[in-house]
Amino acid sequence: MGKKKFIPYGRQSISEEDIQAVVDVLRSDRLTQGPVVEQFERAVAEYCGAKYAVAVSNGTAALHLAALAAGFEEGDEVITSPITFVASANCIVYSGATPVFADIDRNTYCIDPEQIKRKITSKTKGLIPVHFAGQPCDMVEISTISKRNNLIVIEDAAHAIGASYEVDGRTYKVGCCAHSDMAIFSFHPVKHLTTGEGGMITTNSPELYERLCLLRTHGIIKDPKRLGRNDGPWYYEQQELGFNYRITDIQCALGLSQLKRLDEFVGRRRQIVKKYNDAFSECDTLIVPQQRAGANSSWHLYMLGFQSFDRRVVFEALRECGLGVNVHYIPLHLQPFYADNFNLSVGDYPEANKYYSRVITLPLYPSMTDKDVQQVLNAVHEVVENN
Repeated sequence: MGKKKFIPYGRQSISEEDIQAVVDVLRSDRLTQGPVVEQFERAVAEYCGAKYAVAVSNGTAALHLAALAAGFEEGDEVITSPITFVASANCIVYSGATPVFADIDRNTYCIDPEQIKRKITSKTKGLIPVHFAGQPCDMVEISTISKRNNLIVIEDAAHAIGASYEVDGRTYKVGCCAHSDMAIFSFHPVKHLTTGEGGMITTNSPELYERLCLLRTHGIIKDPKRLGRNDGPWYYEQQELGFNYRITDIQCALGLSQLKRLDEFVGRRRQIVKKYNDAFSECDTLIVPQQRAGANSSWHLYMLGFQSFDRRVVFEALRECGLGVNVHYIPLHLQPFYADNFNLSVGDYPEANKYYSRVITLPLYPSMTDKDVQQVLNAVHEVVENN
């Protein structure tokens, strides 16, 4: 037998049209701060159903700017999930505020609104729900909680462009900000669409939009209508301490081209997930991921739970079968930085701990062939039978 094909847990899908879009910008006059950035922003805002979008250099930059635009500062507390990448909480720390974690729902792996309620104090200023693996959180309940407590909501939708949820017969796309103040996306190569590195913030607030644009570019403005003085056409002002979180026209050209195929990408992910669920649901020792009623995940990740197994043995066995499996994520309260600096203990979040102890991320990306999918199914069944 030949060596098994290696199938990573995620990867980009680049077409000739994508390549040509990038080449066209490389041959143009503007490689950055040009017209394609704004075109990409308008296209994403329209896709999501939001009024405004601000493109930035990466998803972490998007979270950072959103936290600053929200006004988080020292003395504030901001609640987020312990099952997420570190950036979801790091942005809170960057702003000077204190991250507070609320445990996850045992079925969806998203932050549990009931746990959010238990964590709110007089210091709580905001919420950062994470649409984990592409699964929309219960944004209606989270919005209700936020309004009752006068909190700012930033949706971490790094995994979830193309996802949606239904409320009273109406469909809301993640990123429309109907139940939040801002939402952020990531365009890393393993995400649904890529710009190489890149991110986006959507909002319906003109005030937040202006502040995000200001903070993205060093805190500098050039608009004559807003300047305190004007010495001439060259004049600009730095009005506060901002950052260089700009994205290039090269990246946005790729993003624009990829956006045309986003629904196709999401559709293929859903097809693969159905094959996985149909196959794994038959095994009592496997736990397939669930969707909340009314939610339609965009399936950035597929996490399979292994009950009564040595997770490391299973992980290494799947790697031997050619699968680039991974684990998403180590709970943040177990990370030394958060445990040491915010006085967190191993047993603080039992559902997050239980999730982490038994879940492995399987390969899932649009260019997987049916043969690739079958290799994954065969490998999982083989490992389960042998263990």
